[in-house]
Amino acid sequence: MNEPLILRGVQRIYRTGAGALPVLRGVDLTLASGEIVALVAPSGAGKSTLLHLAGLLEKPDAGSVIVEGREAGALSDAERTAIRRVTIGFVYQFHHLLGEFSALENVVLPQMIAGVTRRAAAARARELLDAFGLSARLTHLPGKLSGGEQQRVAIARALANRPRILLADEPTGNLDVATAGGVFEALLATVRDHGVAALIATHNPDLAARMDRVVRLRDGVVAAG
Repeated sequence: MNEPLILRGVQRIYRTGAGALPVLRGVDLTLASGEIVALVAPSGAGKSTLLHLAGLLEKPDAGSVIVEGREAGALSDAERTAIRRVTIGFVYQFHHLLGEFSALENVVLPQMIAGVTRRAAAARARELLDAFGLSARLTHLPGKLSGGEQQRVAIARALANRPRILLADEPTGNLDVATAGGVFEALLATVRDHGVAALIATHNPDLAARMDRVVRLRDGVVAAG
């Protein structure tokens, strides 16, 4: 079976009024199924850019992004969107939940967009939210949930379509230490249960140490450890 995600020689250069600004200078990275990898980088080093490229939200200036054996650069915009919708799950530092919809509905909607029936989507949403300890909060709007609960809903939403790849950008960075620890443990447990390949950016060395492997982004390249 192909590795879910492979980056080969990926470069990203931003054009500014002052000239070219190289952010990624040749990133090589492979994620295996079921592997949880910590991405550690100083602020401004390009970790968000790397996650956007891995998630097909941006295109590299050079190099290859290979998702489930398919070279993303050869795909149409519609094909890239379809891969993002089903194969890749995203979790951000801020939850970005839809405020007018309940916790359950926030997890149901991406499934229905992907073509799942409402009944099946609701069953899957309940299963995930229960795994995150939210079975008593299904009908609550995001504004009635704590910060930690909102982020748990966001993680459940990211996993709703059974992605093979999960990309997370500081998923607990907006939470206090105690809440962050609980949310992160729930994230790791659920990702492992589903056999997802996960790349999780974090500044927290304690959280990074709980993952299977740590890679560091520095000077535009990735190094292990």
